Amino acid sequence: MNNVYIALGSNLNQPLQQLITALQTLKHHPDLQLIAVSPFYASRPLGPQDQPDYVNAVAQLHTTLTPLALLDVLQAIEQQQGRVRLRRWGERTLDLDILLFNQDIIQSERLTIPHCEMKNREFVLIPLFDIAPSLILPDGQPLSDAVKPFLQHTMQKIGDFS
Repeated sequence: MNNVYIALGSNLNQPLQQLITALQTLKHHPDLQLIAVSPFYASRPLGPQDQPDYVNAVAQLHTTLTPLALLDVLQAIEQQQGRVRLRRWGERTLDLDILLFNQDIIQSERLTIPHCEMKNREFVLIPLFDIAPSLILPDGQPLSDAVKPFLQHTMQKIGDFS
């Protein structure tokens, strides 16, 4: 089984419900096993500030899928939920990003793993740390070190997936 972490984010069309629906879809997918889900966090937008706050979380999955097949599944879920992306770093209905796939390092036209910006985003590192505090990143850095600059984050926990 492949051990995978994905980031979930939304700030349009009932963002919390968007994440819950995506997680339920992942949970019931025949090629995926949902292992853990972080708390849901409300966070300020990374890009333009004239947009609603986001709801973010991270999920751990086990799968037999390849990285590109998993990407196809995640993109299909985004489309099923009416994905809208209006502008770069702008508002979106649903965003599902593969953060880590085992300890693999992948650089292709369609996919970069580890996710290239994950170490710069509190809304990724904090929820990831919630579910995998002893994780070692593919570059050998402990997640506990990568998360240190973000321990005084401004996000608010707004619930849990059940």
